[in-house]
Amino acid sequence: MTQNRVLRRCVACRQILDRKQLWRVIRDCQDGVVLDKGMGRSAYLCPNENCLKEAWQRKRLQKALRCQVNVSVIEVLQNRLNHCNDSITKAI
Repeated sequence: MTQNRVLRRCVACRQILDRKQLWRVIRDCQDGVVLDKGMGRSAYLCPNENCLKEAWQRKRLQKALRCQVNVSVIEVLQNRLNHCNDSITKAI
């Protein structure tokens, strides 16, 4: 029995990828905008610099989530991206 992959589209580059390869940003009714876990309206982003910039400059996250997204959310994603890049560099 084969399992179907769950595909999602990046809000910045519009590329369709497996859900596990993307970052999930959620609009939660209680906490506002949160990352990764929870129920609510979601938007997905590729974990790369270009998609992060595109999503912020063109307000793609705000449009997809239908709410204001604070700069702190983008900063957390940027820190996560930098941490991933540092890990890759150390492995090489």
